[in-house]
Amino acid sequence: MNDDRVTRVEQACIDLVAAGQEITVEAVATRAGIGRATIYRHAELNAVVHEHRQRGHEAVTLTDLTVQIDQLRHALEAVAAKVRRHEELLRKPSRSSTKRTG
Repeated sequence: MNDDRVTRVEQACIDLVAAGQEITVEAVATRAGIGRATIYRHAELNAVVHEHRQRGHEAVTLTDLTVQIDQLRHALEAVAAKVRRHEELLRKPSRSSTKRTG
């Protein structure tokens, strides 16, 4: 395998990620200046594209998880605040019970 082609495909994938573009064989081939068939024909080139595509999906998944964790943290803080308010209300004697005892 021509190491130059592997390097060009690798760099094309890095450039696509940096530009926020989807990693497809067509986009990589265009950016690397080689034919799509060349990438499909050579397992090593295809593997580079596939690996970068997987990394992109994992990054999105990790970002989504971070957002979900943040949302859950805010929701949990809101529930905790309600519980604290309810606990305070339970600790205070109600007005009706003070009138009966007084």
